[in-house]
Amino acid sequence: MASQEVLREEPSRGSFINDPRVRGIFFQALVLVLLVAGVWWVTHNVIANLTRLHIASGFGFLKGRAGFDISESAIAYSSDSTYFRAILVGFINTVIVAVVGIITATIIGFIVGIGRLSHNWLIRKICTVYVEVFRNIPPLLVIFFWYSGVLAVLPPPRESINLPFGSFLNQRGFYFPRAIWGEGSWLILVALLLGIAMAWFVARKARQRQMATGQPFPVFWTSMALIVGLPLLAYALSGFPLSFEFPKQSTFNLVGGFQVRPEFLSLYLALSCYTAAFIAEIVRAGISGVSAGQTEAAAALGLRSGSILRLVVVPQAMRIVIPPLTSQYLNLTKNSSLAIAIGYPDLTATAGTVLNQTGQAVEGVVIMMAVYLALSLITSAIMNVVNARMALVER
Repeated sequence: MASQEVLREEPSRGSFINDPRVRGIFFQALVLVLLVAGVWWVTHNVIANLTRLHIASGFGFLKGRAGFDISESAIAYSSDSTYFRAILVGFINTVIVAVVGIITATIIGFIVGIGRLSHNWLIRKICTVYVEVFRNIPPLLVIFFWYSGVLAVLPPPRESINLPFGSFLNQRGFYFPRAIWGEGSWLILVALLLGIAMAWFVARKARQRQMATGQPFPVFWTSMALIVGLPLLAYALSGFPLSFEFPKQSTFNLVGGFQVRPEFLSLYLALSCYTAAFIAEIVRAGISGVSAGQTEAAAALGLRSGSILRLVVVPQAMRIVIPPLTSQYLNLTKNSSLAIAIGYPDLTATAGTVLNQTGQAVEGVVIMMAVYLALSLITSAIMNVVNARMALVER
């Protein structure tokens, strides 16, 4: 009887040890302990090294005088500004590059991606060569290509290339007319925001109407009339307060107007062209993922090829395109940190200068990591909202 009882107890002990739930809890607890121990070890070493080097920790240094100039700033800045303002200038420059780069890369990527599926042999091959060239070159080399191989060989200011609308292009950048806003110009901005809000409201109501009755509404032209017409009306009612300052050629340089420096141009063009190659492949894969029966059904209804692409294929392809497209937007934002190689004052460059002057290495790195993390999370959140709106909704 005793041997039978022992035999009965052994399976229960073995099942307890081999229980997947128990093993899962054990290994999770082990990983948590190791993680906490690793964080404690790193933190202890950092504090000990800072104490040994007599470096005070904290972010109080951000209130100190920067003492260095920044070549390109979207806000007022001088060498007497604080370290915080210097980092803020770099942050704004990074956001500007990321936003305009994402917009340009998306436009180029969609054009090239659709071109890769064109029935025209020449267009298809040109788009293929574009993708294969830029996709297989490191982004830093693309930046150097635009900076040293394209912009650096442009003519000097005396021999600037004349462009339409009073613009000029030379070794020192791109010059175009500067807008000067007079008294009452705030009405134009208010009218623009009001036009955008009204266009959104009209589009929403038109969609609800079409879902309920099947009757379409000219949303595009109505939205354009609101977004363009209201600011023009406000411009006229406020007494035409907008004027332009055109760049003019002087003895050695151009004066007046607005200057876009070659550092920004090379970084913007490089990131846009490089990321567009990957976006083009994503778009091509998304369009290829749409069933051929959709195209055939649309053609049977009498739609033309352009309408089929715009109304049938691309909306369905977007459900495939948006998730990987988010990763490319994040890559472009993070690749903007390569601007330090050509002297563009982005977040990495300005924060790095602050770090070198103050010796606050830990705080400087934490600031850069936190900012890039925040930008990535904001971009992901926006794209997740877009992806949710494009997803199929089951009834």
